[in-house]
Parts: sequence; C-alpha cells; structure tokens
Amino acid sequence: QVRLVESGGGLVQPGGSLRLSCAASGFIFSSYVMSWYRQGPGLERELVAGISRGGGTTTYADSVKGRFSISRDNVKKTVSLHMNTLTPEDTAVYYCAAQSTWGASPTYWGQGTQVTVSL
Repeated sequence: QVRLVESGGGLVQPGGSLRLSCAASGFIFSSYVMSWYRQGPGLERELVAGISRGGGTTTYADSVKGRFSISRDNVKKTVSLHMNTLTPEDTAVYYCAAQSTWGASPTYWGQGTQVTVSL
C-alpha cells in the first residue's frame, strides 16, 4: 500500500521557520522525483519545490526561492521542506507528492499538513 505521510505543520509567527517531513512507503522511493505542493485558501494548488531522484537537482517556485529548501534521504525514504522567513502568504495546506519524472503529474499524494503563518 502506497503511503505518503506529512508531518511538521502548525502555527508559526511571521518571520519564523518550520520543517515539514514526508515519510514514504509502498513504492520504490528512489525511482521518483519528489515534490512539495501547497494550496492556500481560495487558491489553486501550486508546486513549491521539487527534487530529483538522487537529490542532486532541485527546483523552487519563485515565491519561495532563497527561503525554502527541499532535501531527501533515499535510505530513510523521506523528503523534507525547510521553510524560513515565513510570511502570511505561505499559509496553506502543504502536500508531499511523488512523480515519475520532472513535469509529470504526481502519481502519489500525501494527505497534506496545514501551515498557518500568523501573529
């Protein structure tokens, strides 16, 4: 059974930091590009960051470049998103996703974790 389980969301003040984690099981983790998406209130789901199978290549949405960092551990089958200098505009449900290749629609999705940036 394929599972992607996110954790680490919560309430944080503007300027603060959070680290999201996603634990994968049920598929060959190292064979998939991994990504983080988010969906803010009333907004479309958007790609936040992606990382290649081996971890050597990453990509970020312009809105998070320089503030967010994606990483993966193919032994532990986890992917993380380190988020710094958070703003209220980063408030969203964050989803972990696995896709077969860059640009492809994700094959697997996590259930999402809420991140709220507010005073």
